[in-house]
Amino acid sequence: MADAALLRSRNAAFWTGAAAGWIRHADRQDKIGQPLGAPAMDRIAARPGERILDVGCGCGGTTAELATAVGETGAAVGIDIAEAMVTAARQRFPTDRYPGIRFHAADIETLDVVPGAPFDAAYSRMALMLLADPVAGCTTIRRSLRPGGRLAATVFRDGSVNPWMSAAMLGAAPHLGPLPPLPVGDEPGPFAFADPARLARVLTVAGMTAVTITPCDVAMDAPDDADAVAEWLIEVGPAGAAYRAAPLAEQASARAGAARLLDRFREPGVVYRLPAGLWLVTAIAASADKPTAAARPPVTHHRQPGQDENR
Repeated sequence: MADAALLRSRNAAFWTGAAAGWIRHADRQDKIGQPLGAPAMDRIAARPGERILDVGCGCGGTTAELATAVGETGAAVGIDIAEAMVTAARQRFPTDRYPGIRFHAADIETLDVVPGAPFDAAYSRMALMLLADPVAGCTTIRRSLRPGGRLAATVFRDGSVNPWMSAAMLGAAPHLGPLPPLPVGDEPGPFAFADPARLARVLTVAGMTAVTITPCDVAMDAPDDADAVAEWLIEVGPAGAAYRAAPLAEQASARAGAARLLDRFREPGVVYRLPAGLWLVTAIAASADKPTAAARPPVTHHRQPGQDENR
């Protein structure tokens, strides 16, 4: 596996190139992607007056949701590595409409604490798995929380329970130019925390206690528009930059290729239903002087036979 400095450099370059697609589809991401963060949003249960950190805020939709929950007496601070996305977030959710909202463009792995700390809670939707050095990033989160502050986050499990991701990329890739290198092993990517034991180790080493990891199965419902759904999933995925650089004819072929492989998720005339298998992780920030080696072992809740797959 590449060292953290190289992975961090790759991450920064990837998200600089990917930002345009995420900005273009920001409203769609907020609406259709809402189920991906809903388990953690429900668990964080932000209250009026609280200070909440949003890690990997993207174009700001989740930070705005938290800002609404904490109200004018609270604060919601979003941080993301992609400067263009943070700029878009500030434009989409200005402080005159969301008084307690703030956004920072920075790599959380290289900060001591996030500006605005200490926070009562930290939230993250599908971002922790993308960290080049997740121990460093999660340590910054822990230092940015008050002792006893809570964390709730979601990450993807593995590819077998998120099949639409590979369908969109494999359908589009033959029609596009070179793509960025796909992650290997524990490198940052959608399935970096497929193994919950690794996720638990990262959080424990970072100084979090009372770690719990629970499987959640959700579905994203997208309008029955094959071209639009294919373009959205291509643009926010690893093929996004290559897609935007391609001639219009190749873009059309890429959309058609992705649509063919995504057709199995379509209910004609009704909806695309994209199944997503997540881990919901919760934890508590240890006191700065508390030895993490003595932390309790993490708890992983496994699905019981017969448990609803689409809760």
